[in-house]
Amino acid sequence: MPLYPASNTPAPPAAETTAALMLSGGGARAAYQVGVLEAISELRQLCGEQNGPNPFPIISGTSAGAINAASLACGADQFDQTVHRIAKVWRGFHADQVYLADSVSMLRSGAKWMTLLSMGWLIARWRRVKPKSLLDNSPLAELLHHMVPLERIPSLVRDGHLQALAVTASSYTSGEHFTFYEGDKRLLPWTRSQRRGLRDKITHDHLLASSAIPFVFPAMPLRVDGETAYYGDGSMRQSAPIAPAIHLGAHRICVIGAGRVHEPKRPGGHGDVGSYPSLAQIAGHALANIFLDALAVDIERIRRINQTLSLVPPEMRSASNLRPVELLLISPSEQLDVIASRHINELPKAVRSVLGSLGVSSKASDERGAPLASYLLFEPGYTNELMALGHKDAMRQRADICRFFGWTDPEAPLQTGASAASSASAHQPERRRDPLRLR
Repeated sequence: MPLYPASNTPAPPAAETTAALMLSGGGARAAYQVGVLEAISELRQLCGEQNGPNPFPIISGTSAGAINAASLACGADQFDQTVHRIAKVWRGFHADQVYLADSVSMLRSGAKWMTLLSMGWLIARWRRVKPKSLLDNSPLAELLHHMVPLERIPSLVRDGHLQALAVTASSYTSGEHFTFYEGDKRLLPWTRSQRRGLRDKITHDHLLASSAIPFVFPAMPLRVDGETAYYGDGSMRQSAPIAPAIHLGAHRICVIGAGRVHEPKRPGGHGDVGSYPSLAQIAGHALANIFLDALAVDIERIRRINQTLSLVPPEMRSASNLRPVELLLISPSEQLDVIASRHINELPKAVRSVLGSLGVSSKASDERGAPLASYLLFEPGYTNELMALGHKDAMRQRADICRFFGWTDPEAPLQTGASAASSASAHQPERRRDPLRLR
């Protein structure tokens, strides 16, 4: 039986304003997004909207978020069932479904890196040691071919269930950031400084390229403009992660992060030098910069534009190329690094050994190497805890989600007069109409 049986339900008419879903990157952290999607699906059914249109006609993703995005897009005509399928995969995830985690494979890939670190680049070059990555993600390629039927995308677009699917990747050759999209033929490519939007047939290679965490997973060759070049994780050099959804016609955007937008200050201030950071700490810091910082900056930019435009007279605003875009942000309320530190022992022994040589400790009390591990912990204890957190965080924003989609929550308390105004004001920081440039 096919994973996505053909739907007999005709595509409903398009909504007045198109909603988009934007999923950020983060390796195993992307399990959090699935918990949020489960909550949205649950609310959708509770509000009696299960037979309504696909809530996200535009779906955009980066890195592991691109894989979740593509999986969701492939079942755009069966949103609730598709979310259930994706959640089932994430609940049963093991590291060896994503990368080779046995002792022989880890020696083959990890030992080469250790050689570079211990023997020096000169000797390694003499020995022709040229590792492509720390880990071999060939199992992920096989999983994608079985679980993400991208061949369904053209018919879903044609039948009106989907307007566009977009995934991002970064070119190691040109240094440009590419958004590859497949969708409605009226959607036009775009070019901005160091970033481009390109119409293309999305393949599993695009997903592998988008999720190729630098140094951790191998870069992927893609053919663009008649030339083949190597591409890596789409979060690299991604200066405006929300922009692709706007270019593709979104008026309302739900952004699901894979890390706290504003991380709290860690123990140990400027006066506490502490021990020299391990390679794992440095790598975790670098990955946080790649996966988290650009989204936080883009959200701040949106809010600044919104504040500035509120000062512009309406007649002048209507003559500009600015338009309001409604933004709903859902991101972790807890530090995923801390959660990861409690589950490092679940990783296969060979993986723990390699990560241990980089400074990742198996002790739950030692969180210094946990940021790096948090991206590689494809184990059910960790992914299930992240999914539960995503579900809980989304349910905390239940009223915001229902208003975003225009759903009527049958369990919402009736509010009138001052109490209704007070409630609306209380939720305003979480959800706002944000005028954005056509970016």
